[in-house]
Amino acid sequence: MFLDDEVVVRVARNDDAPARCCAPLRAPDMSHDQATVTAAVFKALSDPHRIRIISLLAGAEGQVCVCDLTEPLGLAQATVSHHLKKLFDAGLLQREQHGRWAYYSLDQRAMDRLVEIVVPDLVPDLVPDLVTEAAVAG
Repeated sequence: MFLDDEVVVRVARNDDAPARCCAPLRAPDMSHDQATVTAAVFKALSDPHRIRIISLLAGAEGQVCVCDLTEPLGLAQATVSHHLKKLFDAGLLQREQHGRWAYYSLDQRAMDRLVEIVVPDLVPDLVPDLVTEAAVAG
């Protein structure tokens, strides 16, 4: 297959420079260290049970005991504890020990950082409304 001379000349002179095909990047560049930490967070969220735990904790009023999560998740307490540890180690949860029971809640700063990464232009005041709308739609 050969190109005709006119096409070769036009490309060489850049007479028909293409218009910009994409919008410029608007989000600030993430450092390698930030990307590594963020990847660990998304890895912790990559399990459906952990997503459900986040959802249950988001809807809870205050801290939640491990024992209160076993029934809604349909999992053994040891399995729930394992998932909570992964989420805690990723910085997504806060943990408070009361005797032999651990109580968990969402780390709101971590949730805010996730929103900033996923939806950087989202107005923070809209986040609760969007979560409510998603729950109603789902």
